[in-house]
Amino acid sequence: MSDDRITGYAAGILEIARAEGQLERVEAELFQIGQAVVSSPELYDALADPRVPGDRKQAIVTDLIGGRASDLTVSIASFVVTAGRGQELGAIAEALASGAAASRNKEVATVRSAIALDDETVARLAAALGKATGKEVDVKVVVDPNVVGGIVATVGDTVIDGSVRSKLDSLRAALAR
Repeated sequence: MSDDRITGYAAGILEIARAEGQLERVEAELFQIGQAVVSSPELYDALADPRVPGDRKQAIVTDLIGGRASDLTVSIASFVVTAGRGQELGAIAEALASGAAASRNKEVATVRSAIALDDETVARLAAALGKATGKEVDVKVVVDPNVVGGIVATVGDTVIDGSVRSKLDSLRAALAR
């Protein structure tokens, strides 16, 4: 799907969620759903496969998030997958997060961590990343077991790698010299 189409879906979702007074909730829930799709090859394949009927894809979404997300988020995710765009759900959710952050004069900071982070830690990260980048940020946490420990933060084109893996790689390189 073209970037214009992803941006178009995201802009439409942003306006619907804003009109319903649920922008922050829909943004957060859809981001988590998008990350689940991106991180699960089986889920991605099921939602991307054109041979799987739209009503089956909708049932997958409802089984996955029904009762754990708002009705509006479930409806939006179902619409996207039945429109044949399930494979772009992650990209649409990221574009929605960027658009919502921009509407608040902020930028999205994607933080990858091996574990879920509590609200206090996320707030401290937002302050530290804002200071480091000179931008106000909305932090989106992605649990990524490949990080091993620490975090990897991305704000726009800036990557701050504080992961244990990168520190070990640096140590290996230093010892190899």
